[in-house]
Amino acid sequence: MNAYGLMAVFDTPADAMHAAEQVRDAGYTKWDVHTPYPVHGLDAAMGLPNSKVGWFTFIGGATGYTTGMIMIWWMNAFDYKIIIGGKPMFSPFYAFPVSYELTILFASFGSLIGMFLLNRLPRLHHPLLKNRKFCQGATHDKYIVVVETADPKFNDQETRKLLSSAGSKHIELVED
Repeated sequence: MNAYGLMAVFDTPADAMHAAEQVRDAGYTKWDVHTPYPVHGLDAAMGLPNSKVGWFTFIGGATGYTTGMIMIWWMNAFDYKIIIGGKPMFSPFYAFPVSYELTILFASFGSLIGMFLLNRLPRLHHPLLKNRKFCQGATHDKYIVVVETADPKFNDQETRKLLSSAGSKHIELVED
């Protein structure tokens, strides 16, 4: 069996946040904090940048709006011209409802696709889900910091010392 990482269990969100700051300051890059509910300020303590899902949403929305406008222009002004009552062949005012709906549709698809890509989903197996302590703690009342063995700075002894000095009462190696 290959080792996945070191898991350290903390009792309070403040302890987990303090540990996250220490792991971040130590220069680790492949690690995460698992909590039973969102903890305000944990993203800043981990040093996480803003999510990139918004860019996927924006690109999807802009593509939807442009698609709607081009589609209405193509249908009315080029493909099937119908001259009725002197109205223009294309007007953005008349094309707006279709473009608006396509903006929402494509933006939601962009968000969904961006979330799947950035989270590397679908992932059918994760080593932490086999660990009893993780499954009972992270979903109930514990705060868990996991440092992956794939991290370039990972050293079993040094990482254990760091997590222990951060106040963890239980540190265990998670097998893949």
